[in-house]
Amino acid sequence: MENGKCFFAVDLGATSGRTIIGTLTDGKFSLEELTRFDNNLIQTGGRFYWDIYALYLEIIKGLKLAAQNNIPITSIGIDTWGVDFVFVGDDGAILRNPRAYRDPHTMGVMEEFFDKCMDKKKVYDITGIQFMNFNSLFQLYAMRRNEDSAMRQAAKVLFVPDCLSYMLTGKMVCEYTIASTSQILDPRTKELDDSLLKSVGLKREQFGEMVNPATVIGTLTEEVQALTGLGAVPVIAVAGHDTASAVAAVPACDEQFAYLSSGTWSLMGIETKEAVINEKSFAYNFTNEGGIEGTTRFLKNICGMWLYERCRKEWTDAPKSHPELQKKAMEVKPFQSIINPDDSSFANPVSMVQAIQDYCRKTNQYVPEGYAEVCRCIFDSLALRYRQVFTWLKEFASFPIKTLHVIGGGSLNPYLNQFTSNATGVEVLAGPQECTAIGNIMLQAKACGVVSDIWEMRKIIADSILMKRFTPQDKEQWDEAFQHYLEVTKQLS
Repeated sequence: MENGKCFFAVDLGATSGRTIIGTLTDGKFSLEELTRFDNNLIQTGGRFYWDIYALYLEIIKGLKLAAQNNIPITSIGIDTWGVDFVFVGDDGAILRNPRAYRDPHTMGVMEEFFDKCMDKKKVYDITGIQFMNFNSLFQLYAMRRNEDSAMRQAAKVLFVPDCLSYMLTGKMVCEYTIASTSQILDPRTKELDDSLLKSVGLKREQFGEMVNPATVIGTLTEEVQALTGLGAVPVIAVAGHDTASAVAAVPACDEQFAYLSSGTWSLMGIETKEAVINEKSFAYNFTNEGGIEGTTRFLKNICGMWLYERCRKEWTDAPKSHPELQKKAMEVKPFQSIINPDDSSFANPVSMVQAIQDYCRKTNQYVPEGYAEVCRCIFDSLALRYRQVFTWLKEFASFPIKTLHVIGGGSLNPYLNQFTSNATGVEVLAGPQECTAIGNIMLQAKACGVVSDIWEMRKIIADSILMKRFTPQDKEQWDEAFQHYLEVTKQLS
């Protein structure tokens, strides 16, 4: 492997973004954060937008800093959150800042779409995508119904990472993993579905050429070169969906694993060679999203640390330090109070603490008081929900799942990692935390020929980080708790 290659990763989440330099040397990588910035929602006129120009300027700022520090950038890659998109006019100009998935214009739209356009089961049979009201399909339907002015004038539709790459290169593509979040793509054909496009008044030619991760899009335009002080650096289509980049960075040694990308959302799934679309996956509302090298990320979205973070904002007497707060929670009696983290009452309540207490009252349980009891309730319940989804995953997997890799920010939580191992009954390997940026960088390395495939990528990652290992404990106690969880959650299902 070549030494000292530097890759520029742009990692954009729904609240913040970063630019990072990843360097590969002697079969190991290192990361250096260049810039960090807010990604602010803009609320105006009863609508919510993302500021695509502000994000572009932050990328330019990071590139200028790299140039000033004489960092020899090999290539650039961009990953973002899913589903959102930008309209471009026939003169190549961006028509308006993109609507954000949190915009309420999609509330109730799914049901109207199923009633007027296409049966729910047929939509799932085509796409295999979990139903969420903010999926691109329903955003586009709401815009068409509301005679959105930018949509009427759109010559092209670009998903957010593809739009930012366009702003850097002048080239328009449709990267596969980000397109797969839209609920418009058929994972069998690996193309956008004509019948779904027609249902929202669009045509295939309004989207860019479908490209796979590790494809060169183009080089920086002369304009961007002048702005940054860089040369004609290639821009790579990495796994544009941040979760796809994260899963690409799972440091697994073989295929017999499941992953848990743990953050605000928890995403638990397996890698499969083909999409899994059947009656059972429809009933359990599993999703089939694009992975790298032709794989499918068969997974389920679970409400994750959102519960904990929302409660932390309410607690006035809790320790500010995560370890201190969580240590206090471990002193509380386990399984006194159990919730279903995915109950609709926890989506966006005025008070998360109150919502948890109300759930416990409704299910005739002990009502947790104080930050320690509520925190323990959240961690116990998340682990039990993980067990439920893990049990379903085992029904779909064509291989025995021997290991659960926990990646993302939640991989730093030793208590929840141990609970997850206890609940699922398998070994948990925790790390890396910076999985999305690492996956982005590794796909750039693949594009320039530094690494050959996903398994070489994963070996480099495993050799470069220290993973923490958790093995199952207290089997009888957790088996009993899981039966109690099923009984409790059934009451409000």
